[in-house]
Parts: sequence; C-alpha cells; structure tokens
Amino acid sequence: MTNIFLIITSSLIWSVIHSVTASLAAKAFARKYLGDHNADGLYRLIYNIISIITFVPLMAVAALLPDQPLYRFPNWLIPITTLLQVICVIAVLLAVIQVDLWSFVGLRQLLRWLESANKTDSPARLIRSGMFAFMRHPIYFFSLVALWLMPVMSLNTFTLFVCFTIYFWVGSIYEERKLVAEFGEEYKQHQQKVPRIVPFTNWWRR
Repeated sequence: MTNIFLIITSSLIWSVIHSVTASLAAKAFARKYLGDHNADGLYRLIYNIISIITFVPLMAVAALLPDQPLYRFPNWLIPITTLLQVICVIAVLLAVIQVDLWSFVGLRQLLRWLESANKTDSPARLIRSGMFAFMRHPIYFFSLVALWLMPVMSLNTFTLFVCFTIYFWVGSIYEERKLVAEFGEEYKQHQQKVPRIVPFTNWWRR
C-alpha cells in the first residue's frame, strides 16, 4: 500500500505541475512579465522541457519501488497486442504531425522568436479532419490504448496507468475549456459532432 500511495502522490504532483504550466493563467503570467513576443516564442518549449524533467522522478519512483506481478498475456496474444501498440504509436505520431509537430514541441515558435522581434505567430486553426474527425483528442485515446495493451502488468505499472488514465480524462476537460476560449462557437459545434476521447460514442445523440 505504501508503494501505491507514493506512486499516486508522485503522479498527482506531476499532474498539478503539468496542468498549471499548461494553463491560460500561466501563459498570461508569462506574457505579463516576459512580454508577448518572448512568451509566444519560448513558452511552449520551456513547458515541454519542464514536463519531461518532472516526469523523470515519477517514472523513477514506479521503477525503483518494490513491485509484484499482476498478470501476463498468453504468448499467442502478445504478437497481436504488440502490433496494436505499434499502430497506436504511429497514430499518435500522425496526430502530432497533423497539429504541426514543430509547433507541438515548441521549435517553430522558437524559430519565429529568433528571426524577428516584431514577428507574431499566425492565428491558430481548428483541426477537424483525419483522426480529429472521429475524436477530439486522438493523442490521448491512442496513448491510453497503447498503455493498457502492455502484455506484462505489475502492481506499480497498473497504479501508474490508472493515474495516467484519470489525468488524461480530467486533463482533457480543462483542455476543452482552453479550446472553447480560443475558438469559441466553432469549437462548441465541433464538440456536438465529435466525441471527446473515445470514438463513436456520440451515436446516441444522433
């Protein structure tokens, strides 16, 4: 139980840091004290770096604490689940590319910042094609599927994956608010037509 408590606590700390740094309030704070141009150019990259640095201790806690096995898929099933995991990873990469890989990691904003002190970012556009036509957050969906298809599951890993699942679900709600604030009525209409995370779950509305 101590291990579970430590993993949950570490996950909660990381989730809070990740959510706070991703919030509109944090970005507004950066704009206020760094200036619009500096914040637009540096914020996304710094946010990703902070996310990675704070993620390492969480993974270390789950890996180093005493653990015990929970279950293992039968041998005949492992090639199938592994193939599905590969497909999910490819789907995540395609979704990131569709939203602009370089902007996702923060390098495009950094290049604009280096090129000109007066150059501003082009307006963001709402993506509703490809996988985004079936779910509003395909990155979350395929990431979760890939996690839960892990053929060997231990208690620590299971606890960590439960924390990730809850965070993705709750985090997507807060991300929805940011998207509504950014795109307004256009995104509200998108919400009515496309499910949030799990595809094909809005059939009952129709």
